[in-house]
Amino acid sequence: MAAFLGLGLVTLVLMEWRERKRKKTESANPQADHMVRVPVDDACCGRHLVCERESLLSSTPEVVYYDDEDLDRLASIDPQNYSETDLSDLNDVFSTLRPEDVAGWLRSLQLRNIALPDELRDAALMIVAERRATLSHSPQ
Repeated sequence: MAAFLGLGLVTLVLMEWRERKRKKTESANPQADHMVRVPVDDACCGRHLVCERESLLSSTPEVVYYDDEDLDRLASIDPQNYSETDLSDLNDVFSTLRPEDVAGWLRSLQLRNIALPDELRDAALMIVAERRATLSHSPQ
């Protein structure tokens, strides 16, 4: 019984530490309001390759480029300060992506600290949500 109580206490302390670390990271990042955050179900669906490709959370710090290296100039800039050229470049990349590449592109932008304007972010998240819904209803 004491072991279970001790394990529960350790788990509670670790959860509290993780939450404080998350809040500290968010408060230190002024772009946090513009970053893409999508709740992810922790339950494994058994479709690891699909889940990994559709996740917006990166399991590795490796940046994958989608022929968009020039967008690195937008790192740490508020989307409201983007020029027409910046917006055009973002739209050009987004419009050439295949739907199955959108989640990976969003992960890449997050790792590079590039925030999307609201309307483009909403369109990208809609594509990701539609793909997840379609994949979750297809036979495994």
